[in-house]
Amino acid sequence: MVSESSLETLTPAQNELYEWLADYIGANNHSPSIRQMMEAMGLRSPAPIQSRLRHLQEKGWITWKEGQARTLQLLGDFASGIPVLGAVAAGGLIETFDDLNERFDISEMLKRREIFALTVNGDSMVDAHIADGDVVLMEPVHEPSRLRDGTVVSALVLGSGTTLKHFHREGPLVRLVAANECYEPIEVPAEQVQVQGKLVAVWRQV
Repeated sequence: MVSESSLETLTPAQNELYEWLADYIGANNHSPSIRQMMEAMGLRSPAPIQSRLRHLQEKGWITWKEGQARTLQLLGDFASGIPVLGAVAAGGLIETFDDLNERFDISEMLKRREIFALTVNGDSMVDAHIADGDVVLMEPVHEPSRLRDGTVVSALVLGSGTTLKHFHREGPLVRLVAANECYEPIEVPAEQVQVQGKLVAVWRQV
């Protein structure tokens, strides 16, 4: 949704409409008609809606072609997307991500804090229905000691790289287990593993 600092640039009426548009488009994947906006705002005339839309466009919150409501698109924080921080190996180990190179737009996930996305390289997680080229949505892990065994995580093995695997703790060791019998588990001392995130969802382009 829109950040509090950004809301200062909108009047209450403009913000009310923008928030409603964000909820509507997030739920329906298309923009509403002027009549739907009128009904939602409790207005009997299209003029106030058109005025608010013009102001939202002038302030950089939307794009809109007047007279064509279905052309409306959001440009505020709602539409900014989730950062794609790089790629994560699902085979061997590769260098950890360090650059934000694009954004992955999925509005429902924006309701959760700190979600980030990674592109999967490799087939070691295919039996967990995670294939090469999929995008995985991850939630940061702030307390690794509370992770349940078997959780799918993005893990950094110090000095080696990152990988997507099932997480298992066995005493002083951590086992990173593939969901593909062709791959051997990666077993390393726990202090050499940094869990970056746990799996929230998988996105596959078809």
